Amino acid sequence: MVDGIDKPVKDLWRIFRVMAEFTEGFQELASVGPAVSIFGSARVTSDNKYYKLAETTARKLAQAGFAIITGGGSGIMEAANKGAAQAGGRSIGLNIELPQEQLPNDFQNLSLHFRYFFVRKVMFLKYAHGFIVFPGGYGTMDEFFESAVLIQTLKQAQFPVILMASEYWGGLIRWMKDRMLQEHGFISPEDLDVYTVADDPDDAVRIIVNFKEKQGPGGLAMPPGMKKGQEYNHSDTTQATV
Repeated sequence: MVDGIDKPVKDLWRIFRVMAEFTEGFQELASVGPAVSIFGSARVTSDNKYYKLAETTARKLAQAGFAIITGGGSGIMEAANKGAAQAGGRSIGLNIELPQEQLPNDFQNLSLHFRYFFVRKVMFLKYAHGFIVFPGGYGTMDEFFESAVLIQTLKQAQFPVILMASEYWGGLIRWMKDRMLQEHGFISPEDLDVYTVADDPDDAVRIIVNFKEKQGPGGLAMPPGMKKGQEYNHSDTTQATV
């Protein structure tokens, strides 16, 4: 009986905590200007080639006037925050509370902390002019496929999704083409146009800059009627052969 009565009260307080996280995130990020969300493994070290690639890419993006948003942890996240901070740019970390505590990296000049993954994901989307996805594990795959689903289904969630390091992503992309598309028909040919593969940081920056100049505000936009956006087509960019 006590547990049955107590649960609605706990759920109500949980709603307030969720609202508080959304409110803080909106207030803090609304003024950061154009931004790019960068994802990748927390397990790479500073001597790893992907770490260096992420650091260089983030530095060039910051020099081009973009804030950098990461998950705030180690590995690729640290590299991206480091590159942005060293270029004098806005280096943002959206940290998450985990059972195995995530330690915020030292290169954030705006650090937010979230208890709920779904609130944090909205922040990655809402203020980004693009996603750059570096090699990573389950969490990285989750961010990549969530962005692909938003573009595929909502049609108004228009932003570049760039997979960096074709050598890493090649096997996955071949599987998507061979199994998901050709063998089973679980996706359409145009669904392969929601991402771009790149190896050069300058190519990634060019794609993001071109999108910003054509599209204006990026991220998730859902006007009444959910009509398909026509301003930007990911197939307009050059994809690497994998």
